[in-house]
Amino acid sequence: MTGIHSTGAKHLVISSGRSHSALASEVADYLEIDLLPTTIYDFANGEIYVRFEESVRGADAFIIQTHTPPVNKWLMESLIMVDALKRASAKRITVVAPFYPYARQDKKHKGREPISARLVSDLFKQAGADRIMSVDLHAAQTQGFFDGPVDHLWAMPTLVEYVRTRIDPQKTAVVSPDAGRIRVAEQWADRLGGTPLAFVHKTRDISRPNQAVANRVVGDVAGRTCVLVDDLIDTGGTICEAVRVLLEAGAADVIVAATHGVLSDPAVKRLAESGAREVVVTDTVPIEREKRFKELTVLPIAPVLGRAIHEVFDDGSVTSLFEGAH
Repeated sequence: MTGIHSTGAKHLVISSGRSHSALASEVADYLEIDLLPTTIYDFANGEIYVRFEESVRGADAFIIQTHTPPVNKWLMESLIMVDALKRASAKRITVVAPFYPYARQDKKHKGREPISARLVSDLFKQAGADRIMSVDLHAAQTQGFFDGPVDHLWAMPTLVEYVRTRIDPQKTAVVSPDAGRIRVAEQWADRLGGTPLAFVHKTRDISRPNQAVANRVVGDVAGRTCVLVDDLIDTGGTICEAVRVLLEAGAADVIVAATHGVLSDPAVKRLAESGAREVVVTDTVPIEREKRFKELTVLPIAPVLGRAIHEVFDDGSVTSLFEGAH
């Protein structure tokens, strides 16, 4: 046998950025390890300093950083952390971005626009990332932007498991907030036992951010509990418009289920006054106390991330965690 063979064991480390340290701690607890001691602070002029306080040479390193406001700061911090790991000789670097930055800018709507999601992927690659892990990308095609493995995790099983306890499947319809996400709604309907499907026909002004008008419901929702499913709630305008047209169409009540509860102002006020019976999200982004309202339920995403990280570390199958979801 040629060469030199190491008898050393593989080494997994998890480091947290500052955007959602609580989530990183929950993932570490799930894996029964401690977070990698890391020093991060801002200089007076806003530049970011990062140093890992233990050796990461040869380690399988995972950086957990979600991209909630201020997005650009947390993105730059992620890139600096990747660079620090690369220069410290980590063997493999995985960026775990539960809420991927700029994911909604995945294509050009008009001439002379950027494709910012592609730019972010290029930045991660150039910084030294070997792998990306994210949850419910706004568009699945974003996986193709990164030149390397991308683990696209799904929150749907977590959300479905909870919503199933809140409905009678015989009196339920799954609703997509627009025609473009009907495939996701189909998967929800299958997992809830074959409920009817509907979608909201809406128009969007692409020249103005966060502006959409829900026009009408396509499908029979009268007398049914409607489970309105989406990947994210930002300002809540689209979702609340959809709730309104569903109730006007005779829905008995509405449960909103989304992966990313960004809840930018005025989402909290809109959702609390929307008439939805319940709004269910996961904690892929931090949801501060002042953003929590009576109808809001927040489910933990840490077990999903923890299982996926363990599979990657063991060279196992991440897909096997979501059989039937893709």
